[in-house]
Amino acid sequence: MSATKTKPQANEIYLERIYDAPVEIVWDAWVDPVQAAHWWGPRGFTLTTHSKELRVGGQWRYTMHGPDGTDYPNIATYHEIDEHRSLVYDHGATDDTPPLFRVTVYFTAIGKKTLMEMTMSLATAEAATQTRQFIKQAGGESTWDRFAEYLGAQIEHKERFVINRSFAAPIDLMYDMWTKAEHFSKWLPPTGFTMSFMRADLHEGGSSFYKMTNGSNITMYGRASYLEMSKSNRLVYTQQFCDEHENISRHPMAPTWPETMQTTVEFTAEGDSQTRVTVTWEPVGDFTDAELQAFINERRGMTMGWTGSFDKLEILLNA
Repeated sequence: MSATKTKPQANEIYLERIYDAPVEIVWDAWVDPVQAAHWWGPRGFTLTTHSKELRVGGQWRYTMHGPDGTDYPNIATYHEIDEHRSLVYDHGATDDTPPLFRVTVYFTAIGKKTLMEMTMSLATAEAATQTRQFIKQAGGESTWDRFAEYLGAQIEHKERFVINRSFAAPIDLMYDMWTKAEHFSKWLPPTGFTMSFMRADLHEGGSSFYKMTNGSNITMYGRASYLEMSKSNRLVYTQQFCDEHENISRHPMAPTWPETMQTTVEFTAEGDSQTRVTVTWEPVGDFTDAELQAFINERRGMTMGWTGSFDKLEILLNA
């Protein structure tokens, strides 16, 4: 069995991720229910495994617990298992209802990294469209962001926040939307805020000094230093809150927030006019245990914040 790059059928939902971990570690973190409990499910969900038999014909019986207290029972039944290479299983069944779709997952070693390719096959194209909308509304793709965070913590002992989003735009345009001040100032600020620049030297080794305001009672200043700008592929910069004179300060509403945050943005073409953006956010430099914990505790809030910005970017691209 091997992965193919053929275009998904109308009744299929396809996604891929590259994880910075060897395929054996990725596989184990996927199939071990103890490890899966740390990342499986949308952000804010928790997981209870009742039983698991990783064999052809075996089942994984578990319950996902939503942040609102709703329980979602699930029975996954395995049809194919090729260790460190692939899994095929039915997803979404209960004792009283049939599976929602069949999942095929390929794990491919790329040096010390792992390419994960997942295809969800549904009965009809209409069912695939409905499921795609449900996954988006439930934040289901954050499962794979949580997986990246978990692997990073296990391998590098670093706490990060990861979020992915695919946009209907070519990769060169997406890179420009992130690296030209006249573009990203329109979508990057929190919802309800505007962004203006006192300095915008947007090149590798350059920096910016900016202001964000909601027009009434909140004004925030910040500065960014650009560490890496690889055209259409990768962007790395650090950010710090500061006062109007560019003296370093702290988040005006979160005094225990880490002083320096590093943002890594990776751009992946998913066709001629589709681009996936992967944002990795992490504290760097000196920070206390309390500041690190504040960062960890705010991951759900970060998801909401970045989702709001991404929604504005999508609107801007469609204008």
